[in-house]
Amino acid sequence: MNHYNIALIPGDGIGPEVVEEGVKVLKAIEEADKTISFTFKEFPWGCEYYLKNGKMMDDDALDILKDYDAIYLGAVGYPGVPDHISLRDLLIKIRKGFDQYVNLRPVELLHPDLTPLKNKTEKDIDMLVIRENSEGEYSGAGDWLFKDKPEEVVLQTGVFSRKGTERIIRYAYEEARKSNRTLTSISKGNALNYSMVFWDQVFEEVGKEYPDVKTYSYLVDAASLYFVSQPERFEVVVTSNLFGDIVTDIGAAITGGMGLATGANINPERKYPSMFEPVHGSAPDIAGKGIANPIAAIWSVSQMLDFFGLEEWAEAVLNTIKQILKENTYLTPDLGGSVSTDELGSHFVELLIKNRG
Repeated sequence: MNHYNIALIPGDGIGPEVVEEGVKVLKAIEEADKTISFTFKEFPWGCEYYLKNGKMMDDDALDILKDYDAIYLGAVGYPGVPDHISLRDLLIKIRKGFDQYVNLRPVELLHPDLTPLKNKTEKDIDMLVIRENSEGEYSGAGDWLFKDKPEEVVLQTGVFSRKGTERIIRYAYEEARKSNRTLTSISKGNALNYSMVFWDQVFEEVGKEYPDVKTYSYLVDAASLYFVSQPERFEVVVTSNLFGDIVTDIGAAITGGMGLATGANINPERKYPSMFEPVHGSAPDIAGKGIANPIAAIWSVSQMLDFFGLEEWAEAVLNTIKQILKENTYLTPDLGGSVSTDELGSHFVELLIKNRG
């Protein structure tokens, strides 16, 4: 019996709605496969918790979470709580505290009708973006000098350590070698004359150990252009925290929108739990209406299953997502359909179990 303890942080806005559908999928897998079992513990942390308690989560939250096998996060952010607080005091705190230095963002076109790009197919848009997730531009280092005075100065320092830069680049090379795909580095060495020159140097150094991996290197502005005009250039991509955040949103735009965007925050050494999340945000404008798209949250379940070593179930979940998109009858309003979040999730479970049966 393979047993997994999962911490649920449904969070804000549509988070609880989409996490509920992801849990529904996991429970269905447990019911269908007697070699697998899950237990779930839900935590009320997020913006509503902040408004009541003055903090996004308990002071000992990391101690509470550290023994779980995975964390399943819904969304963070809501009006009334500044974004830099909601982001840094929960999501980034967990990512950094548990050394989840690998952020995996698949940019994959699941159905040709979903892309706004002309004449692009599933073969043209199929990449994995590996984003550095623990330092870089999101390190939180800097200062605010002479605040509210005429000579006011703000310093935001990107932190690129040898350890942090080399390990994410090496992880990307390993992934490219394992999957027999090309590897592209995205940086900005012509303008960022310390951090990105260093990044490019490390990319070249590590690459000498992987002569079998074909590589490319683009400036982030050129890469952004090619994401839209020639996405087929990219297979495995490695980039910094900020650039990864930006180009994966472009990736979401060319594959069907944020409702289909998923991400995994991985601690490869498994010393700490990894965290899985849809990355569409909390969407407070539609929260509570029952129309949120749960597909990204379900896709993150597929990533979780893959991380657990349950590759067959992970693939089955992803194939069922593709089937639902192909059927085009059980879709939420953002994809042109009319079904509710719950109806899509229930139909998904029916198809998943039918296909595996």
